[in-house]
Amino acid sequence: MEKRALLAVILSIAVFYLFSLFASPVKKEADLSYPVNQPASSPIAAQQTAQNPADNPSPYVQIQSPSAEKEVTVDTDMFTIRFTSRGAAVKSIELKNYRESKSHGARNVILGNDADPLLNSFSTRGNGFNLQESANYDTPLSSISLKGSDKRQIVFDYISGQGFTVRKSYTLAGNDYAIKLETEIFNNSSAPLSASIQQIMTYPSQVPQKESRFEIAGSYIYGDNSLHFDRINDVSASSKRYDNSVQWAGFADKYFLSALISDSASISSVELKKNSAGFFESIASSPQVVVNPGNSVKLTHRLFIGPKDLDVLKAQGSSLVYAIDLGWFAFLAKPLLYALKFFHNYVGNYGVAIIIITLILKIIFFPLTHKSYKSMKDMQKLQPKMAVLKEKFKNDRDAMNKAVMELYRENKVNPMGGCLPMIVQIPVFFALYKALMFSIELRHAPFFLWITDLSDKDPYYVTPLIMGATMFIQQKMTPSQMDPVQQKIMLALPVVFTFMFLSFPSGLVLYWLVNNILTICQQMYINKLVND
Repeated sequence: MEKRALLAVILSIAVFYLFSLFASPVKKEADLSYPVNQPASSPIAAQQTAQNPADNPSPYVQIQSPSAEKEVTVDTDMFTIRFTSRGAAVKSIELKNYRESKSHGARNVILGNDADPLLNSFSTRGNGFNLQESANYDTPLSSISLKGSDKRQIVFDYISGQGFTVRKSYTLAGNDYAIKLETEIFNNSSAPLSASIQQIMTYPSQVPQKESRFEIAGSYIYGDNSLHFDRINDVSASSKRYDNSVQWAGFADKYFLSALISDSASISSVELKKNSAGFFESIASSPQVVVNPGNSVKLTHRLFIGPKDLDVLKAQGSSLVYAIDLGWFAFLAKPLLYALKFFHNYVGNYGVAIIIITLILKIIFFPLTHKSYKSMKDMQKLQPKMAVLKEKFKNDRDAMNKAVMELYRENKVNPMGGCLPMIVQIPVFFALYKALMFSIELRHAPFFLWITDLSDKDPYYVTPLIMGATMFIQQKMTPSQMDPVQQKIMLALPVVFTFMFLSFPSGLVLYWLVNNILTICQQMYINKLVND
């Protein structure tokens, strides 16, 4: 029994370690954009509205596409986004509420600027007709500013000269991360046009090295009711394809996400590959469409470029909330994360909120823990009698086991009583581990004194060392039926855990430290009750 318990503890440490290792203002111009509650004065015909090209020639025929690339800047309450006319794509987006580091004067987080410089995110390609991702679109815009609930439509037009025209329209609001993207194809030729529209995103092959080994970055795709994560190494040799009920696709790191979201099944498949420039490329293809002469077809997507905040992602719908990988016990991690944010709203400090949650969990599990420690204490009292039985039946193992079980029944002791209550708490621990490890709320969140970032390790390793000391005290106080050699091995566990926790986020170390202190107090109380 004791050897099995020891082996279980050692295996638990190994699983835990492997789990942590792999578990990664510009001027507004009235004529530069279209208010979304008014129709744009568009030369493109309404969707699937027939025209006779001979009787009503497209105004695009007499217009030449611009040769020089042009940038359009849109400033909102949430971000400043830079569009480029090349591909009518997103060049970069600067998030106003998040900084690169916690240092004073650090610049805001900028997403998209590390993509393939020749293939900006959300560039559009035609599959079945000659629309290149490098096509240069025309727009009258230069810059606009949106505040509050203001909404505007940013329009880019491309004239192919080959019988078709394309219009890409982005609709933005001043107080929302969501962006609506409409891509309209107009057939000005005399023959039907059969095509698929592809929206392309790129991501660097080498993610900048972070201080923490718990960083994770790559392709995120939600399809077939599950999240699919791929690093660039997963597609270096050959491409990967997802084509089963894709709801969204994008790239993300630990805290931020850029995603293309399907609207009315506008994404039929997503192909991942490493392109010739060495960048990670995600190609989201629409279903095949047929545009008859004089008609147009419009495809709608939504974009999200912003933080992996639980409330923000939930508001977007389309299962975007699954971009936060909370592991197998997400059904427990989400309520814990909501509780963390709830208490922060009242106390104003995420470190204090972690302490409150730890205390509440300790109270909830007190009956189970009490039963566990009482069972171990009762087992400890039976050790002298068990030693006698082992000596008496040392040559008859079956008789010894029968006698030991009879001893348990006489004294109403359950040999598994010390293990089962602890096993019940394991899912909660891993759920809280995930919630604290990957919560953007803890990013750059200060606690007190030298702990200025709960998502980063303790710079002076004070809390991990204190945590190790409290774990050692707790181990000494815990009743044990192990032999001296096994006890020494168990006493080495605090040292192992201390080294493991040196690089852990200080928020997670804080939880473990407070939990140890509360466990010591609980053990003292239980020992007093048992002795009395």
